[in-house]
Amino acid sequence: MILLMLFALLAGAGTALSPCVLPVLPAVLSAGVSGGRRRPLGVVIGLVASFTFATVALVYLIDALGLPDALIRWIAIGTLGVFGVVLLIPRLADHVEALASRVVPGPARIGGDGFGSGLLLGGSLGLVYAPCAGPILAGVITVSAAQDFTAGKLAVAFAYAAGSGLVLYALMLGGRKLASRLRTWQAQVQLAIGALMVGTAALMAAELDIRFQTAIADDLPGFLVNPTSGIEESDALADDLASLRGGNRAREGGAEEAAAGVELPVYGQAPDFVATQEWFNTGGQALSIPELTTGQGKVVLIDFWTYTCINCIRTLPYLKAWDDEYREDGLAIVGVHSPEFAFEKDAGNVERAIADNGIEYPVVQDNELGTFSAFGNQYWPAKYLIDAAGQVRYVHFGEGEYEQTELAIRSLLAEAGDSELGDEVDATAETADPALATPETYLGTLRADGWVEPLRNGRQAYRSPTLARLAMNQFALDGTWEVDGESATARSGDAAINLSFQARRVFLVLGSEGGPGHVRVTLDGRPIPASAAGEDLSDGVVTVNGQRLYRLVDLPRAGRHALSLEVDPGVAGYAFTFG
Repeated sequence: MILLMLFALLAGAGTALSPCVLPVLPAVLSAGVSGGRRRPLGVVIGLVASFTFATVALVYLIDALGLPDALIRWIAIGTLGVFGVVLLIPRLADHVEALASRVVPGPARIGGDGFGSGLLLGGSLGLVYAPCAGPILAGVITVSAAQDFTAGKLAVAFAYAAGSGLVLYALMLGGRKLASRLRTWQAQVQLAIGALMVGTAALMAAELDIRFQTAIADDLPGFLVNPTSGIEESDALADDLASLRGGNRAREGGAEEAAAGVELPVYGQAPDFVATQEWFNTGGQALSIPELTTGQGKVVLIDFWTYTCINCIRTLPYLKAWDDEYREDGLAIVGVHSPEFAFEKDAGNVERAIADNGIEYPVVQDNELGTFSAFGNQYWPAKYLIDAAGQVRYVHFGEGEYEQTELAIRSLLAEAGDSELGDEVDATAETADPALATPETYLGTLRADGWVEPLRNGRQAYRSPTLARLAMNQFALDGTWEVDGESATARSGDAAINLSFQARRVFLVLGSEGGPGHVRVTLDGRPIPASAAGEDLSDGVVTVNGQRLYRLVDLPRAGRHALSLEVDPGVAGYAFTFG
């Protein structure tokens, strides 16, 4: 924890000098340059306090009340604009300064010293500053609402804010010395600063600061955009962060034990395949876990997946490589296809997906989630490694941890008697970009999230805001749509989907009634260029000729963008994912 706090302090200092802060830096410095002598201290204390509150405690409040995430940003923009207007009216500025100094208790309560107004202004700037947090702190923030509040989360956020505050305080003092030489133009300086604050608020309201940040993130080297990126990849820091989140990076499946050559833990006897339908790649023969393990002495890797899940698809290169490398050594991989959507239950669709993805190991349909539930599973993808005695010895949820999973496979194969294993596999898997911010969402009412106008079952007309007015991670339908629990189907010629996202890649599960349909895609209000088009786009158009996952956008790097989809009548959307 101490290591993580020290890093947070350094990361905060680095962030204060990073391009992310440039759009609001003039307002921060202006706040400290104008007003009484203690205003810089007030600004920094207010910024540190509000930043810490916004990144930890306020997450709980926003989540509990069901308020939009953009509310914090709009509060900050409003406060910044109001302070700018105050500075533009000298009499009003004097009145606010006097009122603020009376409100603030303690030694800082000195009339006209600027501490009180600085505290209030710094508080608003802390809310603006929060999105600039680096990936380590972002990891703490994103899990805050889902877990109990802890002193560790608060300490890391405070250390990050303090690091930024110290750098900004030094910059404000330097600016203040410069401003002291311009005393003869004090009134004009104050008016200029007020105009600067109002201008900054207006630019932020138009989200030009976010576009600027995206542009520099796309064009500048990574070490300039995030000066602490090298340190963030440290294993020690990753372990500390995992601990702070309430877990251990390797705890899910004993990967640390495998890496260290220690015997893997025993989680209990594995259940058998239950309530299944068709088997593929077995000649139609049903398999059983007891027969594979105690009967044939094999190590079994169960992979729960579904063919429209991008997270599942990205793990397939390693699964196929392990099957190829270790099948003769006694590894049996079985894919358990546990569908999310009704059309994924169709055996023909599953068979085509198996062929399209080049899967040669056995796959069984689990349409009613019987085997999924028997394992107590809740995730796609999920891997359960079973030893030759039929016991679950390793579990991993989601993507990644491929090296640890392979070490566990080799450990159990060696335990089963194969002491002459070859080299580890050389596979490459597509990974989600670390700058990813937009979560997946669904177009059916059962799991829809992030929609500007709530989705309702039945046919009705929707009206979308303009792309410029969509906050990040917001989605909107336009035109007439028919919505049910798991999908939305276009029912008018002007049907469209608009969204604002931050990612590198965009995926959408689509289907079409009565033959192929089309979806026309524009990015940031312009035809999508070939350099940014996903593999399912041709001249900016997706031809929907099957119920599957379609790759719409594939950018050179992650960034903030707006996407618009014009959808033919009869085309249905199921789920967006980002990577």
